[in-house]
Amino acid sequence: MEKKYFELRINRDFGEILSVYFDFLKQNIKRFTNIFLNYNGIFIVGLLVTSYLMVSGFVGLIASENNYLPGNTAPDFDNYLLYVGAGAMLFFFIFLIAASLNFSISSAYMIQYELKKGEPIDKKEVWNLVKARGGSIIGFILLLIPIYLVFMVAVVIFAFIPLLGLIAQYIIQFFLAAWIGVSFYSMLSENKGVVDAFQEGWTLVKKSFWKSVGVNFVLGILNGLLFFIILLIPGVIVGIYTFHVVDSNIDVTESIVSMIVYTLALCILLVLSAYAQCLSQFVNGILFYALHEKEYNVNTRSKIEEIGKTSL
Repeated sequence: MEKKYFELRINRDFGEILSVYFDFLKQNIKRFTNIFLNYNGIFIVGLLVTSYLMVSGFVGLIASENNYLPGNTAPDFDNYLLYVGAGAMLFFFIFLIAASLNFSISSAYMIQYELKKGEPIDKKEVWNLVKARGGSIIGFILLLIPIYLVFMVAVVIFAFIPLLGLIAQYIIQFFLAAWIGVSFYSMLSENKGVVDAFQEGWTLVKKSFWKSVGVNFVLGILNGLLFFIILLIPGVIVGIYTFHVVDSNIDVTESIVSMIVYTLALCILLVLSAYAQCLSQFVNGILFYALHEKEYNVNTRSKIEEIGKTSL
């Protein structure tokens, strides 16, 4: 039986946004996870390859450094550095593509949820929305480059100001997260141009500055804690295994089991990081609908019109 629909187009206060976010997750986490895995299959394979290259490189460098003795043949650091470099480059390209895809998929999912009023969402509907806005999404991602460059300059400047600079840096960081997230929803849901979407996002977030910053700050911390709890069990297992490796003097570079364990551990970490990004965009989706309704009263007006029609 389908659970009740959580109406998104409501002007909510700070606490209500937090509450609806967790209600939305409880209702949609399983369905969205299936969509996430469907569209990230090839990236997961790529991250597995990336993890193997980076683990092989780092483990080789550490083992060679520890086993090197003066007078012996110099360890082949170049090959291990090549593994690390190749893994890092592959990760960079996968990250750019996967981050853009997952940012779009999570946004499109919530937009479909709002349009279908809680009815089951087909993964093709989510993909069709992303595909239809493909050009705008690319333009949006490209425009983020100068925006983040300006942000990095601001971070460097604030780094020279003790305490107040750190506080200002975090405020700007969470404002930026809200602005980008809300602007992206504006672009996808209303089919706006990239510049128009950024302008509307700026207007909406600026008018509710502290609400936008606070929501991203609090839910950022809570999502981080959730991420930590999920990683706790595999982290403990890897930690115990590492203790066993050190205690038993196992040569990790020659152990297939060790390479598999560490490769899978790094791959899980990278995949969950991508998934956490989707959850953070859900935060800004709920924020977008709350701010949009506050500004335009779309849902309120439609209900008034329905009441007028039924009374005739």
